[in-house]
Amino acid sequence: MKWKWLRFIRMAVMLLVLEGCRWCTTDACLEHERIALLHLKPFFNYGNQLQSWVEVKGSDCCKWERVECNTTTRRLIQLSLNYTRWYDNMGYYMDNRNLNASMFLPFEELKSLYLSGNAIGGNLENEGFGKLSSTLSNLEILDLRENYLNDSILLSLSELSSLRYLDLSYNRFERSSHPRGFQWLSRLTKLETLYLSGNSLKNSILLHMRNLSSLKTLSLRRNQLGGKLLHIQDGTEMRLTNLEELDLSFNLFRNNTISFLQGLSSLKSLTLSDNHLQGSLDIERLSNLTNLKKLDLSGNQIESFQSFKDGGRKLELTHLEELNLDYNHFNTSVFASLNKLSNLKSLSISGNGLKGSIDMKDLEAFINLRELDMRNNELKDLVIHQDISRNHFQIPLSFAPFANLSNLKVLLGDENKMVMEPSFYTSVPKFQLAIISLSKCITSQQPNLELPTFLYYQYDLRCVDLSHNNFSGTVPTWLLENNTKLEDLILKGNSFTGPLSFSSALISDVSSIDISENKLQGQIPTGICSTFPHLWRLFLSKNAFEGNIPLCLSGMKYLSFLDLSNNQLYGKVPEELIKKGSLTILRLSNNKLSGNVVPVVLNANGVQNLYLDGNKFSGEMTNVDVSTFESLNSLREIDLSNNKLHGKLPRWIGNASFLERLALSNNGFEGSIPMEFCNLDRLECLDLSGNNLFGSIPSCFNTLNIKHVHLHGSRLSGPLPIAFYNISSLVTLNLRGNNLTGSIPKWIGTLSSLSILLLKENHFHGKVPTQLCKLHSLSIIDLSQNMFSGPIPSCLGNLSLPMQGKKILEIGLYLPFTEEDESTSIAMRTLERDITLYYPDSYLEEVIEFTTKGGFYSNKGDILLYMTGIDLSCNNLTGHIPPELGNLSEIHSLNLPHNKLTGVIPSSFSKLQHIESLDLSYNNLSGEIPNQLVELNSLDVFSVAYNNLSGSIPEPKSQFGSFIENSYEGNPFLCGPILHKSCSKTDSPSTI
Repeated sequence: MKWKWLRFIRMAVMLLVLEGCRWCTTDACLEHERIALLHLKPFFNYGNQLQSWVEVKGSDCCKWERVECNTTTRRLIQLSLNYTRWYDNMGYYMDNRNLNASMFLPFEELKSLYLSGNAIGGNLENEGFGKLSSTLSNLEILDLRENYLNDSILLSLSELSSLRYLDLSYNRFERSSHPRGFQWLSRLTKLETLYLSGNSLKNSILLHMRNLSSLKTLSLRRNQLGGKLLHIQDGTEMRLTNLEELDLSFNLFRNNTISFLQGLSSLKSLTLSDNHLQGSLDIERLSNLTNLKKLDLSGNQIESFQSFKDGGRKLELTHLEELNLDYNHFNTSVFASLNKLSNLKSLSISGNGLKGSIDMKDLEAFINLRELDMRNNELKDLVIHQDISRNHFQIPLSFAPFANLSNLKVLLGDENKMVMEPSFYTSVPKFQLAIISLSKCITSQQPNLELPTFLYYQYDLRCVDLSHNNFSGTVPTWLLENNTKLEDLILKGNSFTGPLSFSSALISDVSSIDISENKLQGQIPTGICSTFPHLWRLFLSKNAFEGNIPLCLSGMKYLSFLDLSNNQLYGKVPEELIKKGSLTILRLSNNKLSGNVVPVVLNANGVQNLYLDGNKFSGEMTNVDVSTFESLNSLREIDLSNNKLHGKLPRWIGNASFLERLALSNNGFEGSIPMEFCNLDRLECLDLSGNNLFGSIPSCFNTLNIKHVHLHGSRLSGPLPIAFYNISSLVTLNLRGNNLTGSIPKWIGTLSSLSILLLKENHFHGKVPTQLCKLHSLSIIDLSQNMFSGPIPSCLGNLSLPMQGKKILEIGLYLPFTEEDESTSIAMRTLERDITLYYPDSYLEEVIEFTTKGGFYSNKGDILLYMTGIDLSCNNLTGHIPPELGNLSEIHSLNLPHNKLTGVIPSSFSKLQHIESLDLSYNNLSGEIPNQLVELNSLDVFSVAYNNLSGSIPEPKSQFGSFIENSYEGNPFLCGPILHKSCSKTDSPSTI
């Protein structure tokens, strides 16, 4: 009996243990961590990005977005909350609370925490990360990039002893400097990677870093460092003995300030791009960097290398594998030195044009911040900027100067000059390149040239960019046949002629072909489909192709980006091509395609951007049952403008719930704007201009986050619609050429982001409201051809007329290169960094028409970034011209003609240093033309015709010497040589 009881007790215990184990091995996350995440959600949930974080008991938070758990313990190990805070459309965050770091205490196994781009700021000492040091003992990665942090956080960060990676880039360090500052970070003895880019660090920063003995990567990019930073007066040495990667780009270093680098014996990568290095650079200062494999000196003004010691021994960095000399002042003489770099694998010697290079971390930030409307901080010129730095290379077509670089895999030589060499030169280069980029190397003044001869001997190419030269003849398909691993062939912008034909042999690795902007004729060859089965992107635009779109393109299962625009294609769009499912961008603009466009739109399975503008599509788009079509959920951008569509606007477009940009302009649509368009709550650009629309604008528009509205050239009526009241996102409002009436309401001042306001040619009356002066983003104002009366508000002179603001549709980058493979990893990394060729992710451009220089001109694309102007012409404005308008120092065009203005021309107009067009004609102005206006050196067009002006015209030896007689006609009392009228007293009229 005793044994029976013991057996029973043993079985009961085993059952309890098994039951307990069943509960402890649950697949769900820990409940207290789930609750902690829900406490974080209100703080990090911009745009409902955390919608998977649901308040349902038992929900597995390990499956939530931005959360990663340990597969065994189900504890949180990674939390990615980057770019999840709310901001207004000016780029400023609406909710700028301090971060209570204690909210992360429950996550005891957390290893990676990403909080970049969240406006975290303020004093964190009382709520800092220091209190987490005992709990988050496993935290290794902390990303606080692009916040508002200052030095006060550094003490608490220094207590996170397990940190290996810390990113504090683009914050506000050392603007309110703490006495000890970055010295505290020396406690982080395990730290291997530290990013401090884009702060205002002091010159002592490297001394504070010298005890971080484990540091392998340090970025001090864009900090205005230089000068005394490198003169270590106490004799101490840098102790960064393990430092392998150092980025000092976009600072103020000069030639004599790089000697400190000699002590960094482990350094493998050094970036000194975009500094003040110039003239002859003494590379002896880098001679001790025996492990250096990558050196970036781009974007400086270096002319040559000083490569001899006092004893005469020549110094060569023969261990280098990657060298970037882009956009300096080198000439061809440097080739002799480069030819000695026997281990060189990547060489970049691009010439004039875009300066510097694209850093992939910056590129990632650029793409993220493009979605955030580019927060207004140091990142405004992050990726690309213009500069006058240039090299002066003349590269022979044989590439003989590089013939002995047997290890060379990447050669980037864009924007140089290629020249012919003697015909007897027969040497064949020793290198086999993987990537070559020689875009914009032959000017249009040179005769047509054949391709560089050395290309005939290359058989290992993966990417070839020969775009925007003047190469002629037939398309060099032999490049594809000789290089069986070729992935990207970019030949756009040349003079290749004749029909296009490809070998019937299978070339499976090719993913990108761009032969756009040439002179190709005939039909698009069907062989392209079978020859390149893995083709991902095909660009054949701006040629003279004719015939139908090849049906075989429908069978290319990998084809994602197809651009056949600006040719002479005709017929219908193959339904199979639209339904195929792999296309994401389809551009067929400006051809002769016809038929019913509705099936094309509704069957566009998976297509995100659909461009059918500039064709001959006709018919109505109404009376369609769209309930069975799923393609409307994929569409982000539709352009059907400049066709022959008619009837009422299609209400079913309101079902395209993800639509961001819609252009239906210049068709024959009529009737009112459907209320269903108000369902497009993601819409940022709407262009319905150039139709026969009438009625009022739907009042529901004020619920949208719309940025650009173009409704000009229709028959819309009524007052300025309340629909636009308080839309803080609105950037462009173009209602020109309608039948709108009433006055401009005072609520116009609520449109805080408004940059372009075009109300020309309506029936508005009343005064020009002073509320316009509150719109600090305004840069183009056109109120002409209305019935406004009263004075010009003097406060308009307070407008800054900002240029390069958010006044155009934003275009992202569509990079045309595939992922790297192992054999060309260095090549592909170099290409990603230095790439200048890219394709936009949108082809919709805004067109703004504005009167300047005596004509009504269309402005589109980037030119809008620099256009500023005010047009108040053809109204009933009275009173004097406010002298405060002279404060508009950035204005390019000021039009005030055909009003009833009186008084004198303000002498303050001499301060309009950027003005190109000034029209004050057909008013009642009197007095003399201020002689100070001769200081306006940018003035191209000037008119004061038909006023009551008197006296002599400005000195003809100035810019005013280019203005002809009609600039002054209708002023009988003006005199001067241009008017053939002497200003002597005997000829002057008597005064009463």
